[in-house]
Amino acid sequence: MTSDIPYAAEFIQIAGTNHKIVDNIIFGPPQAGPSTGWVVNRGFVTQNNVTNILIQDNIFYSLRQPAYLNPNSTGHIVGNVVYNTRGFVVDRAVFVFSGNSWGIPENAVDIALLLGTITGPPYDPLAELADNNSNATIDDQR
Repeated sequence: MTSDIPYAAEFIQIAGTNHKIVDNIIFGPPQAGPSTGWVVNRGFVTQNNVTNILIQDNIFYSLRQPAYLNPNSTGHIVGNVVYNTRGFVVDRAVFVFSGNSWGIPENAVDIALLLGTITGPPYDPLAELADNNSNATIDDQR
């Protein structure tokens, strides 16, 4: 799933419960310069209050973010490959990350935990979160 031109939108929006995104390749078109200047295109975005979402065995690349996880959404992000992005953004959501890996060019960060996101499991201890996800680089803004 891709587009020919960069535009500020997400490829998939998820609402409701028990949805899955499995075995896809989702990528954006090339954008010039550092990723801080890219349009904000995302592989997927959860709406508020979605529950039990499974994101598994996908490849995400050349996107501003593979996903933006909105408040009160829950689920599992398992076995995905992500590269050339600014990483998963967790905004007060609760997702279990496991078995994800990071390609080249590397991400700015792999997982960003925004202010207001819970402390404790499944994010803490941070070293365990990183170890369970191929030495993920984590930006903890909590």
